[in-house]
Amino acid sequence: MTPTSIRPLWKPDQRFMEQSIMKQYMDWLFVKKGLYIRTYNDLWDWSVTDLEDFWESIWQFFDVQSHTPYRQVIIKPDRGMIGTQWFDGATLNYAEHIFRHKTAQRPAILFQSERQTTTRQISWADLERQVAAVSAYLRQNGIGPGDRVVSVLPNIPEAVVAFLATNAVGAVWSSCSPDFGTSSIVDRFQQIEPKLLFAVDGYTYNGKPIDKTDAFRELRLALPTLKKVIWLPYLDPESRLERATLWEEVLWTSPMGLEFEPVPFNHPIWVLYSSGTTGKPKAITHSVGGCLLEHLKALALHQDVCAGDRYFWYSTTGWMMWNYSVASLLVGATLVLYDGSAGSPDLNVLWNLAERAQINHFGGGAAYYLSCMKAGIEPAKTHRLGALRSIGSTGSPLPPEGYRWIYESVKKDAWLISLSGGTDVCSGFVGGCPLLPVYEGEIQARLLGCKVDAFNEAGRPVRDQLGEMVILEPMPSMPIYFWNDPGHKRYFSSYFEQYPGVWRHGDWIKITERNSVIIYGRSDATLNRDGVRIGTAEVYSAVENIPEVADSLIIGIEKPGGQYLMPLFVVLREGQTLSDELVARIKKTLRMQCSPRHVPDVIYAIPEVPYTISGKKVEAPVKKILSGADAASAASKDTLRNPAALDFFVKMSADGLEQSV
Repeated sequence: MTPTSIRPLWKPDQRFMEQSIMKQYMDWLFVKKGLYIRTYNDLWDWSVTDLEDFWESIWQFFDVQSHTPYRQVIIKPDRGMIGTQWFDGATLNYAEHIFRHKTAQRPAILFQSERQTTTRQISWADLERQVAAVSAYLRQNGIGPGDRVVSVLPNIPEAVVAFLATNAVGAVWSSCSPDFGTSSIVDRFQQIEPKLLFAVDGYTYNGKPIDKTDAFRELRLALPTLKKVIWLPYLDPESRLERATLWEEVLWTSPMGLEFEPVPFNHPIWVLYSSGTTGKPKAITHSVGGCLLEHLKALALHQDVCAGDRYFWYSTTGWMMWNYSVASLLVGATLVLYDGSAGSPDLNVLWNLAERAQINHFGGGAAYYLSCMKAGIEPAKTHRLGALRSIGSTGSPLPPEGYRWIYESVKKDAWLISLSGGTDVCSGFVGGCPLLPVYEGEIQARLLGCKVDAFNEAGRPVRDQLGEMVILEPMPSMPIYFWNDPGHKRYFSSYFEQYPGVWRHGDWIKITERNSVIIYGRSDATLNRDGVRIGTAEVYSAVENIPEVADSLIIGIEKPGGQYLMPLFVVLREGQTLSDELVARIKKTLRMQCSPRHVPDVIYAIPEVPYTISGKKVEAPVKKILSGADAASAASKDTLRNPAALDFFVKMSADGLEQSV
């Protein structure tokens, strides 16, 4: 195991802490509630012990506006968390809270793309006008509370407009990125029977335009509940889809003004989807009020996003981080969008955007930062990043060397926020705190209201050792249900089968003596060598720091007779070969930096590591393929960014795994 540093990489100074929204909230608790809380750990303890008072304080501190008052903050079911009711009686609207911040003093959105290299501004007035027109069109076509509206749009301002208009009329939003395969989109949208689709003629990635017109003809036939299709010509202004209404025509709709439909707190806001790598994607449904409270808390308190800040997170519209980044508008930030590849024309494109748009909060996947590190990029020397206050990372664990690279090569005084949560809550469980230092390889804290713990195999809490990540109390942004899931069977099996009444998230974590958190990877892909569990992230951190190695994947396979095979697969940099010397050095590195148990039985060179569309390494499906499962049942190729990467493992399974190099 790689030791963490004793000295912090970053520590907030007194001024930073005093000006933070977290400190303002603690002062407010003292003045308004008579609660004198000195430290963040004390605040966290209170937030997960007195759930009702904590979440009511979030409502009051952020002045949540309800059209009808709530009667009770929380109503728990007799057993478990499924069915928990929050703020019973309250009716509100998510988009209405966003437009509380409209102003002529700053833009609502800044946008740039591969196709549009200059930054475009969308004013609050223009955003309001477009949302009013689109929501009026929806109402005129019978779209109202509870109806499903789906979108296959790139990460462009029109996608934000479409979501806000959908929410304004009380309908339920669901989105896929246009880089999803048609069958993958069908698997998702068919479940929720949408009435209206926002579609685009295509998108650009790595400088290549990709037409989607024929795919949408196919998609429309597969969604018989559709009443309307709104067509956005993005690649070609002259493109048309038969029997579809043009986006520009929708904007001509004459509204009386922007109206917001109040809906119950627990009314669905959107349907997100599990990755679907090993089965039909789960249609995870969240509530309007739950996401409103969670996003206000997470963005303002845990990321210190203030009115007027410029907020960016590199994402597509098919990842929950898109929803999360749009939520920055809730606190009055300017949302910065980028559509395209993070590596086209080179890996500096997002750092160029950070400089040009004067971004205050910059977010991306851990894989992006590691790619920049390996490419030798040093934004601190090539870009003016004076406006940058925080750097966010999520998607997969950021290893210690990633922390070091950010502080050495990006900005030495930036606040690094490693965030981990997921589609399940459309937010984080663990993440940043402006009152605490940042230690190498460690996530700062468990978030307020998230009673996160680590359980051993006996289901008991452990400290400073590896354990299964669990959540012991409900959160407002937990799913209200999975769509079309009678009796909550899939919901229950996803989180509550292993520990009755306790949410098992599927991450392998350690809570340190200072209450920071280290994530070691997905527990369903955890390695188990001689009864000792090993997080895959530990292996990747050590192996991918070797100069010849560009990427890696490690799998543990149970063999007949109680044997255990642990192969390591490496992607080598151009011009490198897997020599005996390199194999020996990889094994020595793992033995020295981690332990003898981390040393693989066999090492293979592969062309590429398979990834999901959201950028996660595909570990469990590869394990199933190498264990003899049919590839089609082990992984849905439509959910993968590079499905051809599975071919190597399919062939290897057919040929038989070698026991040694």
